[in-house]
Parts: sequence; structure tokens; C-alpha cells
Amino acid sequence: MTDLEPTSPLQRGRWGRLMPFLFLLPGAIIIFTFRLLPIASALAVSFFDASFGKIRAFVGLSQYGKLLSDPDFWQSVVNTSWFVLGSVPLSVGTSLLFALLLRRGVKALGLYRTIYFLPVVTSFVAVSMVWKLIFHTRFGLANSVIERLGGSGLGWLDEPTGVFQLMAAAAGGTLPEPAQGPSLALVCVILVSAWRGIGYNVVIFLAGLQNIPEHYYEAARIDGAGRFGIFRNVTWPLLTPTTFYVVVMATILSFQVFAPIYLMTGPPVGGPLGTTNVIVYYLFEKGFDAGGNMGYASAVALVLFAIILALTLFQRKVVEKRVHYA
Repeated sequence: MTDLEPTSPLQRGRWGRLMPFLFLLPGAIIIFTFRLLPIASALAVSFFDASFGKIRAFVGLSQYGKLLSDPDFWQSVVNTSWFVLGSVPLSVGTSLLFALLLRRGVKALGLYRTIYFLPVVTSFVAVSMVWKLIFHTRFGLANSVIERLGGSGLGWLDEPTGVFQLMAAAAGGTLPEPAQGPSLALVCVILVSAWRGIGYNVVIFLAGLQNIPEHYYEAARIDGAGRFGIFRNVTWPLLTPTTFYVVVMATILSFQVFAPIYLMTGPPVGGPLGTTNVIVYYLFEKGFDAGGNMGYASAVALVLFAIILALTLFQRKVVEKRVHYA
């Protein structure tokens, strides 16, 4: 027997070809059981009038027709869109700013990383309840500070008026309904969600910044570039892969917001006047609160999946063209 011949049964014949698949089998079982099977089940149930463990009748696409004609669903889509448009730029932009500041030779960098990351590992239930107390109309810290400074307290989580309309009203004007913006209550939830996500994004941005070779900065300084020029021509292009990842993940997570809506708004939840009712809470309400129509809730879930998938593909096809992987 030469040195080139197999020395064990695992290296011979079928075993050698099967071993990679056997190593992949545990992960494949988990993905199939907890990812693919629930998606397939939701797709199947969406065609039936179904409740918990009981399928009553086949209804075809009528659930989707009912969904697309429901004004409450479209209001939840608008509210979710406002939430995404508010929380993603705020969280990503603030995280990038903090990461740039922390990169500049700050002492005890590990301590600052821990401080920024603490909200991420803190229970969202606890975070939401604390911020709900801060925004309380009568006893909250926010109004207490405003009143100490000589201003008038705000309704915060009880205010259904759009923030742009509030600004226009303060100047004596008014805006048409589509331009009034998200309600003040929804803005409060946006601020809390963005604040909680900053720590995770800061860590990702710091990792991206530390992977940029220092000699690029040295060459830019030799050429006479200032701080803004270095950021625009060196840091930002080389940080676009990290930024693209952060934006995509933040967008997906923002469409799935539920906990702060459920815990901070109401009663009724989604208030005031439905201005904080997002798609996931609409799904929860139809599937669990309003008679337990799981078929209808499954249809909502699949429409939400289609929205997120379409937006992610758009980001991959359009936004990724501006990403520099070199």
C-alpha cells in the first residue's frame, strides 16, 4: 500500500462522498424545521379559513383580497413606512458618528463599546417600559424637563397629530394630511428603537473602520486632504460594504417592529387613533386578538415577507452598485 492510497474507511468510496452532507445534516434539519416548514405552513394556511389547530374551509385568494381592501392594513403599511424611514437613517447615521468619534484614539475604548452595547442586550420589554414612563404625560421625565425650562408639556405617546403638522401649527400654518408626517406617538417609538439599535451598529462600524489600512490615510494627508476630504475620499468609499450591511439589516428589523408598539402604546395598543399600528401588530391582532383568524394572519405575514423581499432585492440591485468592495 502506497502513501497515496486511503488509510481509513471514511476516506474510501461512499463514505468520502457522504461525510460533508452528514456534517451539514444537523444544521439543515434546524433550518428546515424552524424556517422552511413554518413558511410553507403559513403559505398553505393562508388559503383557508383557519383558527388555532382547526381548518374550517378553503377560501383560496379571498384572504388576500380582503387584506388589500382593508383600510386598517394600509394604515399599518403607512405607519410602518414612516417607522422605517425614521428609525433606519437615525440609527445608522448616529452609529456611524459615534464609531468615527470612538476611532480617534479614545482611551478605555472597550468601556465605551460596552456602554453603547448595553441597550442591545437589555430586554426590550424593560427598555420599552422605562421609556413609557419617561414619556408619561403627567409624571414623565420628558415633560418635567420641558416645564422646568419654561415650556409646555407634550402629549408624547397620546398625541395622534403628525410631527410636521405640529411644527406647522406652531408657526400658524397647516398641512394636507399626507404631508403631516408620523404621529408624535410613533416618533417616540422611533427614537426608542433607534437608540436601542445604536450599540450594535457602532460595533459593526468600528470593525469596518479598523479594517481600513492606515496607509490610505497617510497618503491622503500627504496630498493635503483635510478631515472632510479624508472622510469623503477614503473612509466613506471603503466603509460602504459595512454601511450597506447595516442598512439592509436595520431595514429588515424595522419592518418587524412589535415589542415597543405593544408595550408603549395604548390602550388600545396601536393608538392613539391607530397612528402607531404597524404591520406586525396588525398581524398579531388579527391572528390572536380578533377571533384568532390564523388564515388571515398568515396572509398578512406573507405580504410582509413579500414587501421585505422586494425591498431587499431592490437594495441589492440598485444600492449595492455604489458599494466599493476593493
